[in-house]
Amino acid sequence: MKKIVVEDDHFLKILGVILDPTTAESHREAVCRFFAHDVPDFLGWCEQLRARFPGLYPVEVVFVADQEELAAKIREADAAIVESLIIDRSVLAAAPRLALVHKFGTITNNIDLAACAEHNVPVATVRRHVNIAVAEQAFSLAMALAKRIRPLAGLVEAGALEAAGWHVRERSPFAGYSNFSGITGLKMLFGATLGIIGLGEVGRELARRAQAFEMKTLYFQRRRLAEQDELSLGATYARLDDLMARSDFIVVQLPLNESTRGLIGRNELARVKPGAVLINVARAELIDHDALIEALEHGRLGGFGLDVGYNEPTDPAEPLLQYRDGNVILMPHTAIGARDNALYDLDRLCSNVWHAVTGRHASN
Repeated sequence: MKKIVVEDDHFLKILGVILDPTTAESHREAVCRFFAHDVPDFLGWCEQLRARFPGLYPVEVVFVADQEELAAKIREADAAIVESLIIDRSVLAAAPRLALVHKFGTITNNIDLAACAEHNVPVATVRRHVNIAVAEQAFSLAMALAKRIRPLAGLVEAGALEAAGWHVRERSPFAGYSNFSGITGLKMLFGATLGIIGLGEVGRELARRAQAFEMKTLYFQRRRLAEQDELSLGATYARLDDLMARSDFIVVQLPLNESTRGLIGRNELARVKPGAVLINVARAELIDHDALIEALEHGRLGGFGLDVGYNEPTDPAEPLLQYRDGNVILMPHTAIGARDNALYDLDRLCSNVWHAVTGRHASN
């Protein structure tokens, strides 16, 4: 039986159900529940995929959580699938049977491409639909907050507008009737500055879309990109405090770990341009909760959008809920969209692995 070493990621764990018949029943049931609302017959989908890729199933899927475990389990592996774990010369030297290194994404900074070439190990990537969906969610929140869609949706009768504090003006032959109730605080994305904190897989999808909106893009992360990458994405590097001060829309898009937890705190929010819109479609804890509430209380933020809550489901006592009928949009962790996005990503990944382990050339 062929062996695939896979980084322990919540999406990649689905591969155990697709490819490895020894996967525990509890694992299988959890994955089926994950897909049930969009793909009620997930096991049937798995059977169809296996039929399309004869010779791929069954395989032994071995999950690894860290670099040490990768080094220990890579021997006799036919393929390695990683998201953040490093594939270097030492890993390749320990895996003489390796037919493919697959990045679960498109950024291959963690893979030594030259060493892979020397070992005749192809490298495959996949532009994940899940990441595109998250970027779309960020822009949906940005636009909804810029246009004040949540508090204004359905607010069209004179009485409702007056009750909400807006004054309906009379018609005149000398002026148009657009925005007849004098709604204030409306914004445009065109010409605005977007600050992206973390220009990884999702961050780059954001930058590409910002170009279509003709926005200026600033970014901050620990490692600056190569000049060519900055040019292609239309993104300019800035220090974090500078980004906070100059951006009209700020998207926090980093992995959550001990170095990023609470990265956006009181000092950072104090530097925000008054009226700026803050979006978080990554993990809530990247933004210090108490500092965020204070910024909203003091009216410094023009809007806040959050996809993944500080608690899920959200505690009814959550202070953010008091703002949800105004300039705060809280979503129930829906950024990745329909499960079809995950199926596409896994389908492409399995196709690349199949081509490699059955002797065919892997494609991107």
